[in-house]
Amino acid sequence: MLGLLIAIVVVAWVARFVLKKYPAQPVLFTAGIVMMVLTLVFGLGEILPAKQSTGSPWLDIIQSISLAFSSRAAKLGMIIMLIGGFSKYMDSIGASTALVRIAIKPLKKLGHPYMVLALTSILGNFLAMFISSASGFGLLLMVTMYPVLVRLGVSRIAACAVIATTSAPGWGPAGADNIFAAELIGMEIVPYFMQYQVPVGLCTIAALAISHFFVQKHLDVKNPDEMAGKDVSAAVTAEQAKAQEAPAVPSFYALLPMLPLILVLFFGLNENTGIKMDINLATLISIFLTMLIEFLRHRNGLKACKDIGAFWNGMGLQMATVVTLVVAAETFSKGLISLGAIDTLITSAQNAGFGGIGMMFVFVAIIIAATLITGSGNATFFAFVPLAPKVAALSGIAPVLLVLPMNFVSNLARSLSPIAAVMIVVAGAAGLSPMDLAKRTFIPVAVATVVNIAVTLILFF
Repeated sequence: MLGLLIAIVVVAWVARFVLKKYPAQPVLFTAGIVMMVLTLVFGLGEILPAKQSTGSPWLDIIQSISLAFSSRAAKLGMIIMLIGGFSKYMDSIGASTALVRIAIKPLKKLGHPYMVLALTSILGNFLAMFISSASGFGLLLMVTMYPVLVRLGVSRIAACAVIATTSAPGWGPAGADNIFAAELIGMEIVPYFMQYQVPVGLCTIAALAISHFFVQKHLDVKNPDEMAGKDVSAAVTAEQAKAQEAPAVPSFYALLPMLPLILVLFFGLNENTGIKMDINLATLISIFLTMLIEFLRHRNGLKACKDIGAFWNGMGLQMATVVTLVVAAETFSKGLISLGAIDTLITSAQNAGFGGIGMMFVFVAIIIAATLITGSGNATFFAFVPLAPKVAALSGIAPVLLVLPMNFVSNLARSLSPIAAVMIVVAGAAGLSPMDLAKRTFIPVAVATVVNIAVTLILFF
């Protein structure tokens, strides 16, 4: 019980500093180290097993961080860096913008405003698989789709609510959180995506779109004052002007961001080819092919070589932000486990009559609360999901029943937090309050969350 009490105090401390806008990595590292130190001080457990120990339990604290860096940077970290670098490269050459512009073109021809709104939600959630930044993708849609929705007669806040939730499910083989989730349950990312994320994700996206159709239409009618000021905001107009400066590219460039997924799915579904295509290989092939296309298009080797710099910079950015966050979160989780807090929590839950499914709801609630407080789905997910395999084993359920809902809900809850980057960016571009925007996203996201959990239980329990 002492370990659980210490854990509660430390978690509250973490929440306090994250709310004060402290970077998540040093806060999580510090919290994990403090918990491991207190584990040794009070004799609550060991830090590392004998085979991994340095011989000094105090040095084992730092050794656990070293081992986490070694294990994560080599495999998971490399996948995250390659995909992140590829995404930056696509942005820099204008391929991401081309993908969005071509994809939304048919929607502009439809006349029913709320049908277009719902279709924007569906299309956006598919396009989000190929653009890794939720806030960046949200801003891109504010430039391209927001003016269309507003001029069709949708209120500004309804249009923003849909755009802010286009990355809400967070599915796809390119997401760092999805890659980590797959690794935790012992799967490659593509089988995890196809077997688990696709069936649940499709139902979640459908629920989100249908909810937006009815909720936004009802609230627009109920609050006619929110229909005022239909002119596109100055912020969006300024972003449109910036977008005009983006490089003009051939239409086929819209296919380039999708190349890794196309390659992985094609060879994964056609095993008779004899070729094993993982996400790293597919991403590297796509990068080299894109570089060749850029060279042939511009007939300028120097430009092609300079432009690939966006890829290297993107890799470095992912290492500095995502990979370090994964290791910091594992250190935090290691501290919780070493204190015995998780064992105590599970024992208490079992004594209270909670089964494995009850533990799933407990962890989903923790993820939602933490994401609302921090505004970061990734920070919350990486902090708590490493506990899932241990909790699942002790609760007698498959790890995927914990990992999959946590994976989806950490992204869904982000669209409810007024301090999430995507909410701030989208609301700011339209001159709205993030809090007002969160009120508009609440019902659709809540419905999508309920459907997500229900479908997970129906299909996989």
